[in-house]
Amino acid sequence: MSDAAQPTAAEVRAAAEAVKTALDRHLAAVERRSGEEDPAVYDAFNELAAAAEAYDELLYDRYDEVTPFEIPGEDTLPPYTGPEEPSALSVLIRRDYAVAEPQRLMAQARRVEAADEDAPGAGASGTVHGALGLLFGEFEPDEIASRHKEFGLEEGDSTLWVTAADESAEPGEWLEAPFEQVDPERVVCRFDVSAVFDEEFDDGGDDEDDEDEGEDGEADLPDLDEDLDTDLDTDLDEDGESARLEADR
Repeated sequence: MSDAAQPTAAEVRAAAEAVKTALDRHLAAVERRSGEEDPAVYDAFNELAAAAEAYDELLYDRYDEVTPFEIPGEDTLPPYTGPEEPSALSVLIRRDYAVAEPQRLMAQARRVEAADEDAPGAGASGTVHGALGLLFGEFEPDEIASRHKEFGLEEGDSTLWVTAADESAEPGEWLEAPFEQVDPERVVCRFDVSAVFDEEFDDGGDDEDDEDEGEDGEADLPDLDEDLDTDLDTDLDEDGESARLEADR
């Protein structure tokens, strides 16, 4: 940052005073709270977080120093304000995948095509987007999640939100924009899965242990994968039954 754009020492001092004031207000709100989810405490918490973040930024810009405080992200949910006894609920799920092995994905789609007389026109399995359409049309999302490696997919982050409602929606009411009207204050519970959480607890460990795990475990995975492919191809071979009988002999 250039000298002209740097905050003044007075601005940094004012930001520090704002943090002190926010700390006092937060403590006072906690001391007076009426329950575990008192909105006054929630508001004071957010004010303190904002003040601390502003001070941290100014301190760094002016003096190239940081604070020891970790500013919470925006992924925390506000206090629940929905009905105490919900009569309806919605389950919102998002799962991200990377197409790690396009050829495997399309090979699986060709098997679906070959087995389904009502499958789309020939060639749908010849492209990645066509193969995805075939597989997600054939298998339930939960089955794809449990067998994603078979389909050449690699798992990314996923999240599941359970939200409460006063009454069930009318049929077809929300289909055009299924996630548009989500109210964070009506989220009953939320479950997140992310590689970020694994990285937070991974301090490097013992390199030798990691190597041993690779030699004892992951080194055998490609061979196992090839065996699965061979078994699957054999099962789907037109003369598969004869081939197995010959092998038994």
